[in-house]
Amino acid sequence: MTEALPPKTCSIDRLVTKEDDIAKVLAGSKTATRRNGRYADPGEIMELSGKQFEVTRVYRQSLGELSDEHVQSEGFADLEAYKNYILSMHAGMPWLPQMQVWVHEFKAI
Repeated sequence: MTEALPPKTCSIDRLVTKEDDIAKVLAGSKTATRRNGRYADPGEIMELSGKQFEVTRVYRQSLGELSDEHVQSEGFADLEAYKNYILSMHAGMPWLPQMQVWVHEFKAI
């Protein structure tokens, strides 16, 4: 039995919004995104540039759990590149290993 998810904090149309991230999703190199809040339910459909993607899994993860393999699903070569990208977007944000994020995994349909 899967654990019940708390209410969403944002809508799925805000899940992937940066042009470079959209390009990665469309190219198939980005199949997950991590957010502070929960933007989608499993089974929901995200549309980008006329293509549809189904959210397959939503779960919590701490920044300290992230590995190179995890961030490759985000379209990054390694954890250091991902960390630098995130910190460049959120000026002044500390990278705290215990900080929890929501992982949204998706696939093209």
